[in-house]
Amino acid sequence: MKNALISLMFAPTALVAGGVFFDGADVVFLGELHDNPAHHLRQAEYVAELAPTALVFEMLTQAQADLVTPELVADEAALEAALGWGESGWPDFSMYYPIFAAAPEAAYFGAAVPRDVARQAMETGMAAAFRGDAEVYGLTEVLPEDQQAEREALQLAAHCDAMPEDMLPVMVDIQRLRDAELAYSAVQAFEAHGGPVVVITGNGHARKDWGAPVSLMAAAPALRIAALGQGEDDVPPEGLFDVVETAPQVDRGDPCAAFR
Repeated sequence: MKNALISLMFAPTALVAGGVFFDGADVVFLGELHDNPAHHLRQAEYVAELAPTALVFEMLTQAQADLVTPELVADEAALEAALGWGESGWPDFSMYYPIFAAAPEAAYFGAAVPRDVARQAMETGMAAAFRGDAEVYGLTEVLPEDQQAEREALQLAAHCDAMPEDMLPVMVDIQRLRDAELAYSAVQAFEAHGGPVVVITGNGHARKDWGAPVSLMAAAPALRIAALGQGEDDVPPEGLFDVVETAPQVDRGDPCAAFR
């Protein structure tokens, strides 16, 4: 499969180009900006087209994913309540529900890193907190200096330049743990159900140059992987993807106001 950045600024209903790149993939990462409803509708369209055997959600723990059944998916309010979505901190469930509704018969897998596990990772390291084999999934490898520096800069910007400098390497480690957990869940899903497996996650975890696809390629190099990144107002997301699309920007106000 072609591994290059392809910018596709087409209407939300035009699935042909993306479908070409995703055709034959064993695992498809569908990236998003979490609070952009258009991104989730696009993911739902791709899920309906791909008809995955399994869906992996960054937003769910495995315990939550185990609750999902076709009967529950048929009732949006009941599904939201069963997942405890309102207390999760993720954007409104109405944005994510179309993705569930697009594949009610799929198996569901969760890759969320709960807060207590994240705290454990801060204290004892990523390997101890990870569900899988840390070496197999690349967690024991030291990042190149330039990539480590770039990742830390992105974390600082994401936290409005208000993050203490000594916390930046820890935040990068947590992101790497989340990448590995997504890859681990994708492997579990593929081994149990075959492909295609679709992974719903943020753009940062979907990027093929250093996100979850890298962990997945390390653990299961025979799998064919594709990734979608979604930007806003014709500005692509950071990173390498097979397909890049954009949607209108969401009005977020001043996201750094709380830090002042």
